[in-house]
Amino acid sequence: MYLCLQPDDIMNDLDLFEAIQEGDLYAYKKMFLKYYAPLCTYAEQFLSDADAEELVQDLMLYIWEARENLIVSTSLKSYLFIAVKNRSYNAIRKQKYRERIHNKLYERLDREQIDHPDFYMADELAAKITDAINKLPENYRKTFEMSRFEGLTNAKISATLDVSIKTVEYRISKSLKILKNKLKDYMAIF
Repeated sequence: MYLCLQPDDIMNDLDLFEAIQEGDLYAYKKMFLKYYAPLCTYAEQFLSDADAEELVQDLMLYIWEARENLIVSTSLKSYLFIAVKNRSYNAIRKQKYRERIHNKLYERLDREQIDHPDFYMADELAAKITDAINKLPENYRKTFEMSRFEGLTNAKISATLDVSIKTVEYRISKSLKILKNKLKDYMAIF
């Protein structure tokens, strides 16, 4: 059961956000109580109940921690719902990526290898790969994800990021080298 504000406790979103940016904990609490339940319900359209609630909690924590530098160009309500949608899509994409790794590992391993202890390191490997990708330099990571996760061509990535195709190729190549180096201990599984 989620907590909700009473109608007489509603504050203008613009004032609420400005107060939060100034570090007003009471305003933050009001925003949390006003939007937490609707955001959880919205996130449950994409994720399981527990994952949805965790995602919203992470977003709320992020808002408080980044409040001084946060820019909300639309209404606070729009910002929150768009952030939940984007974070949900990212969570789904990461889950699909993890599933793809599991499937590729399974396809490459024959029945005898399934009995081998390394086979059961698939979860660990998926976590290591995700961690290694997240630790790439921001521009490399974004380029790599657009190429590998979103399936965009180098030309489309080049246009989106406003860089040359050679830069896109370099970033992807460099990302693969970095990942190969960071994951060298797991290469035997492949």
